[in-house]
Amino acid sequence: METSARKNVYKKLQSATNLSFFYLEGTLDSPEVLLDKEGGIIKFSGRSLPEDARSFYKPIMEWISNNCSTSNINTRVIFQFEYINSSSSKMLLELLEYTKQVFDNMKDKLFIEWRYLDDDDDMLEAGEDFEERIGIDFKFISYS
Repeated sequence: METSARKNVYKKLQSATNLSFFYLEGTLDSPEVLLDKEGGIIKFSGRSLPEDARSFYKPIMEWISNNCSTSNINTRVIFQFEYINSSSSKMLLELLEYTKQVFDNMKDKLFIEWRYLDDDDDMLEAGEDFEERIGIDFKFISYS
């Protein structure tokens, strides 16, 4: 992705922190992102290998803080990745840890779904590793 297009993606994400609904179309190196406060859905799908994973995921963490910390709505965080690189993996762990903290005082309001292709053992294993490290039960869903 060219630099100006990447900057536009980051600007769109930064503007999302005050919106109750935000959708970002996925690219070859960044995932599709759906943030829906009213529907209680946070969804990532596609490929995650942005040049600067911190710049990509940090505004999403801010959105979670601004929109979920006082919510009475059950929230599902859905991951449906085809591929995640190591820097994205590190940021997803941070995002999950942060999300868990935000929802700590609202037990039974956070649900994590990890979707993976039937034959993608690596992606299943990545989800299982996140589940173990975070200490939240994930719902694992295979698809074809």
